[in-house]
Amino acid sequence: MKPLAGRRILVTRPSELAGPLADAIAREGGEAVRYPAIEIADLEDTAPVRALLARAKAFDLAVFVSPSAVRKAFALHPAPWPARIAAVGEGTRRALQGRGLAGVIAPEGRADSEALLGLPELRALSGRAALIVRGVGGRELLAEALAARGARVEIAECYRRVRPDTPPPRGELDAACANSVEALESLAARLGADRLRAMPLVVPHERVAERARALGLGRAIVAGPGDAQALAALVAYFGGAK
Repeated sequence: MKPLAGRRILVTRPSELAGPLADAIAREGGEAVRYPAIEIADLEDTAPVRALLARAKAFDLAVFVSPSAVRKAFALHPAPWPARIAAVGEGTRRALQGRGLAGVIAPEGRADSEALLGLPELRALSGRAALIVRGVGGRELLAEALAARGARVEIAECYRRVRPDTPPPRGELDAACANSVEALESLAARLGADRLRAMPLVVPHERVAERARALGLGRAIVAGPGDAQALAALVAYFGGAK
């Protein structure tokens, strides 16, 4: 019997990113219940960010915070980009490589700003111009840290994150995957803390697990940043490693 047979797993990634994990769950015998906690939406007015991205080549460094940032930014400005490109995590690096960018700076094994900031390539930035490509209202840690290291930082906000107005899925759920603090908070608000408390939560890093504990959600399994790690955590949990 496959390790996830009979298990219904809530996949909360945005619609355009949910496919790989949902397919992997199905291959292991589970049912992936797609329920986006956050959706990626276009900006209402793209003129300001288009004007900023038109100057992208003049920056010494561009940092992309997510695959969604890559997708939305390249739709607004295909090229050219700075010689030095950095990514918050392997998934974002792959998205950039898929668009022809080589030598992307990214941490291995983690996908957060803290891991990226720990790399030696991002330490000596005095007098450098850095462009952060992200969504509206993203974390300020990266911008603040680069500025503290002497960089002149500008932020290109290329998309909006919105909470979908969809009813909670019916039926029993055996586990849920939440890939960010924002997604977790949205999920708790829409699904209900009591329902989430009854199931394990698979999360990518400790910061999300800490927020889960603060919300009283109980079992948070820190799997790692990618779909493969999330799947491995689910298989291990339901295979008996509880």
